[in-house]
Amino acid sequence: MQLISRFIDALVEFVGQTSSYLILPLIGMIGYEVLARYVFNAPTTWAFELSTFVYGVHFILGLAYAHKHNSHVAIDVFEVKLPNKPRTVLRIATNLAFFLPIIGILAYGTIVYAATSWGYRELSWSSWQPKIYPYKALMALGFILFFLQGIAKLIDDIRSLRSNDQT
Repeated sequence: MQLISRFIDALVEFVGQTSSYLILPLIGMIGYEVLARYVFNAPTTWAFELSTFVYGVHFILGLAYAHKHNSHVAIDVFEVKLPNKPRTVLRIATNLAFFLPIIGILAYGTIVYAATSWGYRELSWSSWQPKIYPYKALMALGFILFFLQGIAKLIDDIRSLRSNDQT
């Protein structure tokens, strides 16, 4: 089980770090659009939509990475006051009761959403009509990775609970 957790952690780390570089073309696109629009009075038809796609991919592929590094917003008013063992039990219970079912449903839904989009070879409604089914597939990938990272955290918490270093 620990091997599975390490593999998921490594995969999420790789995807998270790699996708973080999407910020560079995003900055370039937005910079180009601002320059074209306000300096040359020649706005583009593609920059807004493409920057939305790139930011969306950047965001969705970063979900699991942020979860791995405990970077999501958390209200841990009660958890912080608990000793390690009850805190770990609480994390396991909330992971099983809330996180995995909800993110699992979202992952399944985005897989269906992406498969439908691929089936239709869906195009955007805008004037330049880019293909959007690859972006929807990346959305599904992001939620799958998020779900897998939840499993990795669950495995780590169970392993931690079984070890003798809990107080």
